Amino acid sequence: MNTLEIRHDLGTSIGVRDGDTELFRYVYRPDTVQLESPKPYISPLRTRAGEVVSLFRPHDHVWHKGIAWSLPHVGEENFWGGPTYVHGSFYVQLENNGTQAHRRVVTLDRDGGAATFSHDLDWITQSGSAFFTERRTLSASLISAQTWSLTFETRMTNVSGADVAIGSPTTKGRENAGYGGLFWRGPRSFTGGRIVTTEGAGGEEVRGRRTEWMAFEGRHDVTDVQSLVLMVDDSANPHHPPQWFARTDDFACLNPAPFFSEELVVADGETVCFRYGVGIADADASAAPELADAVREQLARLDAITGTSA
Repeated sequence: MNTLEIRHDLGTSIGVRDGDTELFRYVYRPDTVQLESPKPYISPLRTRAGEVVSLFRPHDHVWHKGIAWSLPHVGEENFWGGPTYVHGSFYVQLENNGTQAHRRVVTLDRDGGAATFSHDLDWITQSGSAFFTERRTLSASLISAQTWSLTFETRMTNVSGADVAIGSPTTKGRENAGYGGLFWRGPRSFTGGRIVTTEGAGGEEVRGRRTEWMAFEGRHDVTDVQSLVLMVDDSANPHHPPQWFARTDDFACLNPAPFFSEELVVADGETVCFRYGVGIADADASAAPELADAVREQLARLDAITGTSA
């Protein structure tokens, strides 16, 4: 099995390579315009065979960027991008598009077959107020010849001087629109693909369902092969198991949404933690249960190394 390699473009991004294939690029200091709530993102994201399983800045939602930690309702601030849902007025463009600003690199190493990157960030409102500080860690590992996993961990500390309620459009009054959190946007060719859960494969009827993991099976243009993207919610996360925001009819997305229908109030000075595992496979829907087990093992391995849980 290949050993992962890390390339660091100082001050901008890291790329993690599996031989000749760049599995993902994490842009930690983007050149995003304010309207799109500047934030780090993972794009492109690839399978071990080199198939791209992410979409960057689609014309229908330009603030969608591969995989990103995006929060649409942080108090009255928007760290998602674009307009804010206002009940009775639908979506309104406000002067509240905040920034997740990179502050410093903490870790960049390869150990035990894993490639790990962590950094500190400041969450700054559009008006210039500090809301949160964050320590974020990404770790990639190879699982098999067809699969690899990425763990994503965030520890956010409220430094705003007041309690902050984190929610979603649903907590603000829009039915079944509880998006927010770790959000994956899939390729255009994945539109109409299949969403996979422990109960089998289906479509958008699974939106809002509570489950530990969910996956998306899509097919690629040009090569006509299938890929699988799976996300696992750590059992220690708040509101576990989460409700999921998932779509396939209009576009492909997955999002374990911890604030789907219930706000999480973070007290001033309090730290809230979330951890997720993402599995990427050159496989179809039948591989989802085995992949979910493997990704859970990676989360458990991380616990053993750090001695902590989310």
